[in-house]
Amino acid sequence: MRITLAAVGRDKPGPIRDLYQHYIRRLHWQFDLREVEERKPLPSAHLKRREAEMLLDAIPKRATLVALDERGKSLSSPEFAQMIGDWRDNSVQDVAFVIGGADGLDESLRSAATRSISFGRMTWPHMMVRALLAEQLYRAQSILAGHPYHRE
Repeated sequence: MRITLAAVGRDKPGPIRDLYQHYIRRLHWQFDLREVEERKPLPSAHLKRREAEMLLDAIPKRATLVALDERGKSLSSPEFAQMIGDWRDNSVQDVAFVIGGADGLDESLRSAATRSISFGRMTWPHMMVRALLAEQLYRAQSILAGHPYHRE
């Protein structure tokens, strides 16, 4: 299984990037980060639509699409692992997670997603969401392997 993270914005050096990379390096799944950014100043609605187009262009064509969105469903770590495990066991080749820009995800992208998940009702900095996703992917991998990293 290949996992793609398509995100609006460019990663910057610092402790959040270090944390993100710490977990990404530990993954056994193939992982690809694709960053997109619209440089033209656009009104919010146009910007969200343009970012959605760029995010969709950045992911594999038949990928199972997961929107990371504050309105999405909140999952426990075992539920997240089960979701990943079900896709793995059903030979899903590509899973793509998307993180929108400062104005959020356009409705067209949210409605195209197979799943929409949230890391809680609070708003997180987008770079922090990358680190949270990386850690949860590593935790899911550990849960699926029966590794003691995750304890209930």
